[in-house]
Amino acid sequence: MTRRLSFLLATLAAVPVAVLAQAPASAPAQPAASAPANPISSSESKMYAFLSGTVIAAAEKMPEANYSFKPTPEVRSFGQLVGHLADSQYFFCSTVAGETAPASGIEKSKTSKADLVAALKDAVAYCSKTFAGMTDAKGSEMIKVFGFNLARLSLYSLNTAHTDEHYGNMVTYLRLKGIVPPTSESQPAPAPK
Repeated sequence: MTRRLSFLLATLAAVPVAVLAQAPASAPAQPAASAPANPISSSESKMYAFLSGTVIAAAEKMPEANYSFKPTPEVRSFGQLVGHLADSQYFFCSTVAGETAPASGIEKSKTSKADLVAALKDAVAYCSKTFAGMTDAKGSEMIKVFGFNLARLSLYSLNTAHTDEHYGNMVTYLRLKGIVPPTSESQPAPAPK
């Protein structure tokens, strides 16, 4: 009787295991969004738009008096950091577009908050314009940068990573001055459905 009961229990336990094994490995939580015509360049552009907007917001949050602030003497001031970001936007995006950078030397030539924020906004607008003309096919074209052959879209990714890296610096500067960075501000509660 014990052997029979053990067999019956083993059989009953095996049924749910067999049923579960036949189910899909992981059911998607929500249906996948339909892909745009150029999914890779479109996705890269959206990431850049979000991040560049955040960097501009951080530059706008820092008071003018703190644009000369350096956490240590060896690093850029907050204003120099904003100027560096403007310069790098022009560098990366003009290289991707195969154009001469419309501006440069902002980090070394501008010091006021108004001039630096305006320069950063102009540089982001320039990059956004170059993104608007990008396709996945064009993004896969190889260009020579820093001695490497890179796909155009890889250089956009490098620009986004570089911008994100310096946003991290901006967050530190803002926090040291007691200012809440844009990405840490409380978000409004979602509207009830």
